[in-house]
Amino acid sequence: MTQANIEVRMRVPSSDRVAVRVVDSDVHPVPRPGRLAELYPEPFRSKYFLNRQVGSTIFYDAPDFAYAYAMRVDAFTPDGGFPGSDPDTLFRQLIMGAGSDIAVLEPGLHQARLPEATSAAAAAVNTWLDQDWLDGHNNWHQRYRGSISAAAEDPAGAVREIEKWAGHPYMAQILIRAEPRPAWGDPMYDPVWAAAVKHDLPVACHLSRGNFEMLPMPPVGYPSYNHDFMVTYSLLAMNQVMSLIFDGVFDRFPALRIILVEHAFTWILPLMWRMDAIYEARKPWVEIKRKPSEYVKEHIKFTTQPLDYPDDKTELTRALEWMEAEKILLFSSDYPHWTFDDPRWLVKHLPEHTREAVMFGNGLKTYATLPDTVPVLPGQVRVF
Repeated sequence: MTQANIEVRMRVPSSDRVAVRVVDSDVHPVPRPGRLAELYPEPFRSKYFLNRQVGSTIFYDAPDFAYAYAMRVDAFTPDGGFPGSDPDTLFRQLIMGAGSDIAVLEPGLHQARLPEATSAAAAAVNTWLDQDWLDGHNNWHQRYRGSISAAAEDPAGAVREIEKWAGHPYMAQILIRAEPRPAWGDPMYDPVWAAAVKHDLPVACHLSRGNFEMLPMPPVGYPSYNHDFMVTYSLLAMNQVMSLIFDGVFDRFPALRIILVEHAFTWILPLMWRMDAIYEARKPWVEIKRKPSEYVKEHIKFTTQPLDYPDDKTELTRALEWMEAEKILLFSSDYPHWTFDDPRWLVKHLPEHTREAVMFGNGLKTYATLPDTVPVLPGQVRVF
């Protein structure tokens, strides 16, 4: 009885508050085995998700993948649970131990061949995130923020999910994928952008894995190895950036904010140069109203992980300064993956004048619903 009373008191947030100094824009919660199967709506639960074989789509050449599945080995729970499956373990390692003040949770979403089935999966994921992570018991500290998973390839279904969850006090963004065709500039996606603007929510896109034929395909064919796959996603992101800009999405939706998560970011500098050159050369034939680089800096954000780190650190510093990193970067740790970037490590590699903007300033501006203070947690590591 005494232990129970102690637990209740521990789950009450402090009345004292502290300034947010780290907004972590890429944190991965994972459902426990069988949890989503309880939440898939019918008829997709019986006829699709519980009636098919699920296998790996790509050779994942990550360190110790056979055991750790590309996760931090210390992130497995004491009872053997998968990394990211326990809110308390994540809280202890990422919030208390590493100093992230707010963790934007980005769950994976099964990409089905049927757009309606992907929408059904999104509905289950959103319900799970609400019940198992954003509830008063697990989010007692008020540090977790969720993502509204949406199937952009099914615009009507995506809008239904956005409308259902947009008023949730702890849902901070909309989460889609970049693989579906056609490109994002196509008007078929306009209802999704309109819903995002209506509710003042940014739209994030995290790289993901679907059925083999739905992986991003470069001109030479489908990738077979993870290192090919990761680079290919930057190419995919480049095409989506060009489509958003040249097809006029930001002119149709001037308040739209896009976040590209885990697609890397150093490629955006030469892409901005190239787009601006094309714009100047072909301005009479181009319908957009401003230089492409201006749209990028106003509407698109990129997460810091994975950080392309050259042998000569001054090269990275110059690139960050040229691309005006203080305008376009959001800190991300990628917890609990083996590629985890500790905020205390990452901040040291940013030019000093960009640190506050990247580590928390841009996050507070981009996720409009985030508070600038959170309840005090005695013993929490502070990065600044």
